[in-house]
Amino acid sequence: MITLGPKKVNVDEEALRVFMKAIEVLGGPRKLIEHRNLTWLPSLMEAAYAVVLKNEHFKTEEEIAKELGITKETVKNILSADPEEVLRKLEGEKVDEHTAGGLAKLAYKEIKEGRDTSLMLVASQQTAEALGINWAVAVLEKIKGMDFPVGKEELLNRIGDIEIKGKKFSGIADELSYPIKNPAELLHEIADAI
Repeated sequence: MITLGPKKVNVDEEALRVFMKAIEVLGGPRKLIEHRNLTWLPSLMEAAYAVVLKNEHFKTEEEIAKELGITKETVKNILSADPEEVLRKLEGEKVDEHTAGGLAKLAYKEIKEGRDTSLMLVASQQTAEALGINWAVAVLEKIKGMDFPVGKEELLNRIGDIEIKGKKFSGIADELSYPIKNPAELLHEIADAI
Protein backbone atom coordinates (compact mmCIF):
# COMPACT_ATOMS: atom_id res chain seq x y z
CA MET A 1 0.00 0.00 0.00
CA ILE A 2 1.32 3.43 -0.93
CA THR A 3 0.38 6.35 1.28
CA LEU A 4 0.53 9.74 -0.32
CA GLY A 5 0.96 12.86 1.75
CA PRO A 6 2.43 16.31 1.48
CA LYS A 7 6.11 16.50 0.66
CA LYS A 8 8.18 17.32 3.75
CA VAL A 9 9.68 20.76 3.36
CA ASN A 10 11.90 22.48 5.91
CA VAL A 11 10.02 25.72 6.54
CA ASP A 12 13.10 27.69 7.59
CA GLU A 13 15.16 26.63 4.56
CA GLU A 14 12.34 27.24 2.09
CA ALA A 15 11.43 30.63 3.63
CA LEU A 16 15.09 31.66 3.41
CA ARG A 17 15.18 30.65 -0.28
CA VAL A 18 12.05 32.73 -0.94
CA PHE A 19 13.50 35.65 1.04
CA MET A 20 16.81 35.55 -0.87
CA LYS A 21 15.02 35.22 -4.22
CA ALA A 22 12.83 38.20 -3.31
CA ILE A 23 15.93 40.29 -2.59
CA GLU A 24 17.28 39.19 -5.97
CA VAL A 25 14.02 40.25 -7.65
CA LEU A 26 14.36 43.65 -5.96
CA GLY A 27 17.79 44.07 -7.54
CA GLY A 28 20.01 42.58 -4.85
CA PRO A 29 21.22 43.80 -1.47
CA ARG A 30 22.99 46.84 -2.93
CA LYS A 31 19.66 48.06 -4.34
CA LEU A 32 18.16 47.89 -0.85
CA ILE A 33 21.04 49.96 0.50
CA GLU A 34 20.85 52.46 -2.37
CA HIS A 35 17.19 53.09 -1.65
CA ARG A 36 17.67 52.96 2.12
CA ASN A 37 15.07 50.22 2.27
CA LEU A 38 16.69 47.92 4.82
CA THR A 39 13.54 48.34 6.91
CA TRP A 40 11.79 46.15 4.32
CA LEU A 41 13.57 43.03 5.49
CA PRO A 42 11.39 42.05 8.51
CA SER A 43 8.19 42.43 6.44
CA LEU A 44 9.75 40.48 3.60
CA MET A 45 10.83 37.65 5.92
CA GLU A 46 7.34 37.45 7.46
CA ALA A 47 5.87 37.28 3.97
CA ALA A 48 8.33 34.56 2.88
CA TYR A 49 7.33 32.42 5.85
CA ALA A 50 3.61 33.04 5.29
CA VAL A 51 3.83 32.05 1.60
CA VAL A 52 5.80 28.88 2.38
CA LEU A 53 3.50 27.87 5.25
CA LYS A 54 0.44 28.37 3.03
CA ASN A 55 1.76 26.72 -0.14
CA GLU A 56 3.97 23.95 1.22
CA HIS A 57 2.30 23.13 4.54
CA PHE A 58 -1.30 24.10 3.67
CA LYS A 59 -1.69 26.13 6.87
CA THR A 60 -4.70 28.37 7.37
CA GLU A 61 -4.38 32.12 7.88
CA GLU A 62 -5.11 31.62 11.57
CA GLU A 63 -2.45 28.90 11.95
CA ILE A 64 0.11 31.03 10.12
CA ALA A 65 -0.68 34.07 12.29
CA LYS A 66 -0.26 32.02 15.45
CA GLU A 67 3.00 30.41 14.28
CA LEU A 68 4.55 33.73 13.21
CA GLY A 69 3.15 35.82 16.05
CA ILE A 70 1.41 38.28 13.73
CA THR A 71 -2.23 39.16 13.25
CA LYS A 72 -4.57 37.15 11.05
CA GLU A 73 -5.28 40.37 9.13
CA THR A 74 -1.55 40.77 8.34
CA VAL A 75 -1.45 37.18 7.05
CA LYS A 76 -4.55 37.82 4.96
CA ASN A 77 -2.93 40.95 3.47
CA ILE A 78 0.26 39.04 2.65
CA LEU A 79 -1.56 36.15 1.00
CA SER A 80 -3.99 38.34 -0.95
CA ALA A 81 -1.24 40.56 -2.40
CA ASP A 82 -0.98 40.76 -6.18
CA PRO A 83 2.48 39.65 -7.33
CA GLU A 84 2.01 41.29 -10.74
CA GLU A 85 1.43 44.69 -9.17
CA VAL A 86 4.35 44.54 -6.78
CA LEU A 87 7.16 45.39 -9.18
CA ARG A 88 5.29 48.43 -10.50
CA LYS A 89 4.81 49.77 -6.97
CA LEU A 90 8.24 49.18 -5.47
CA GLU A 91 10.12 52.28 -6.55
CA GLY A 92 10.12 54.63 -3.59
CA GLU A 93 7.26 52.99 -1.76
CA LYS A 94 7.29 51.75 1.80
CA VAL A 95 6.95 47.99 1.83
CA ASP A 96 3.93 46.92 3.82
CA GLU A 97 2.47 43.44 4.09
CA HIS A 98 0.73 43.83 0.71
CA THR A 99 3.92 44.68 -1.14
CA ALA A 100 6.07 42.21 0.82
CA GLY A 101 3.43 39.53 0.28
CA GLY A 102 3.32 40.15 -3.46
CA LEU A 103 7.09 40.10 -3.63
CA ALA A 104 7.30 36.84 -1.63
CA LYS A 105 4.65 35.26 -3.85
CA LEU A 106 6.55 36.36 -6.95
CA ALA A 107 9.81 34.93 -5.55
CA TYR A 108 8.07 31.66 -4.59
CA LYS A 109 6.67 31.34 -8.12
CA GLU A 110 10.11 31.97 -9.64
CA ILE A 111 11.61 29.22 -7.45
CA LYS A 112 8.84 26.74 -8.27
CA GLU A 113 9.27 27.43 -11.98
CA GLY A 114 12.98 26.59 -11.75
CA ARG A 115 14.37 30.11 -11.92
CA ASP A 116 16.23 30.01 -8.62
CA THR A 117 19.57 31.66 -9.20
CA SER A 118 19.50 33.20 -5.78
CA LEU A 119 22.43 34.76 -4.03
CA MET A 120 22.82 31.56 -1.99
CA LEU A 121 23.21 29.54 -5.20
CA VAL A 122 25.83 31.98 -6.48
CA ALA A 123 27.70 31.73 -3.16
CA SER A 124 27.48 27.92 -3.35
CA GLN A 125 28.90 27.98 -6.86
CA GLN A 126 31.79 30.20 -5.77
CA THR A 127 32.52 27.91 -2.82
CA ALA A 128 32.38 24.84 -5.05
CA GLU A 129 34.78 26.47 -7.49
CA ALA A 130 37.20 27.34 -4.69
CA LEU A 131 37.07 23.73 -3.47
CA GLY A 132 37.58 22.34 -6.98
CA ILE A 133 34.15 20.71 -7.10
CA ASN A 134 32.38 23.16 -9.40
CA TRP A 135 31.73 20.22 -11.74
CA ALA A 136 29.18 18.98 -9.17
CA VAL A 137 27.24 22.25 -9.38
CA ALA A 138 27.32 22.08 -13.19
CA VAL A 139 26.00 18.48 -13.15
CA LEU A 140 23.24 19.36 -10.65
CA GLU A 141 22.15 22.30 -12.82
CA LYS A 142 21.93 20.01 -15.87
CA ILE A 143 19.83 17.36 -14.09
CA LYS A 144 17.51 19.77 -12.27
CA GLY A 145 13.96 18.39 -12.44
CA MET A 146 15.07 15.00 -13.75
CA ASP A 147 13.17 11.94 -12.52
CA PHE A 148 15.21 9.17 -10.91
CA PRO A 149 16.25 6.38 -11.24
CA VAL A 150 17.96 7.10 -14.57
CA GLY A 151 19.96 5.17 -17.10
CA LYS A 152 23.02 6.07 -19.14
CA GLU A 153 21.13 7.27 -22.22
CA GLU A 154 18.99 9.69 -20.18
CA LEU A 155 22.06 11.12 -18.45
CA LEU A 156 23.94 11.59 -21.70
CA ASN A 157 20.92 13.36 -23.23
CA ARG A 158 20.56 15.68 -20.24
CA ILE A 159 24.18 16.35 -19.26
CA GLY A 160 25.70 16.34 -22.72
CA ASP A 161 29.44 16.16 -23.12
CA ILE A 162 30.59 18.60 -20.47
CA GLU A 163 34.15 18.24 -19.33
CA ILE A 164 34.82 17.20 -15.74
CA LYS A 165 38.40 17.43 -14.54
CA GLY A 166 39.72 16.98 -18.07
CA LYS A 167 37.41 14.07 -19.00
CA LYS A 168 34.38 14.21 -21.27
CA PHE A 169 31.16 13.11 -19.55
CA SER A 170 30.50 10.51 -22.26
CA GLY A 171 33.66 8.68 -21.15
CA ILE A 172 32.78 9.06 -17.48
CA ALA A 173 29.25 7.77 -18.15
CA ASP A 174 30.74 4.46 -19.36
CA GLU A 175 32.22 3.91 -15.89
CA LEU A 176 29.02 4.50 -13.87
CA SER A 177 26.77 1.77 -12.44
CA TYR A 178 23.17 1.95 -13.66
CA PRO A 179 20.45 2.68 -12.85
CA ILE A 180 21.43 5.74 -10.82
CA LYS A 181 18.92 6.07 -7.97
CA ASN A 182 19.29 9.77 -7.05
CA PRO A 183 21.43 12.90 -7.57
CA ALA A 184 23.67 12.13 -4.58
CA GLU A 185 24.48 8.71 -6.00
CA LEU A 186 25.22 10.28 -9.38
CA LEU A 187 27.72 12.72 -7.86
CA HIS A 188 29.33 9.92 -5.86
CA GLU A 189 29.63 7.71 -8.96
CA ILE A 190 31.16 10.57 -10.98
CA ALA A 191 33.62 11.38 -8.17
CA ASP A 192 34.74 7.72 -8.09
CA ALA A 193 35.12 7.67 -11.88
CA ILE A 194 37.28 10.80 -12.00
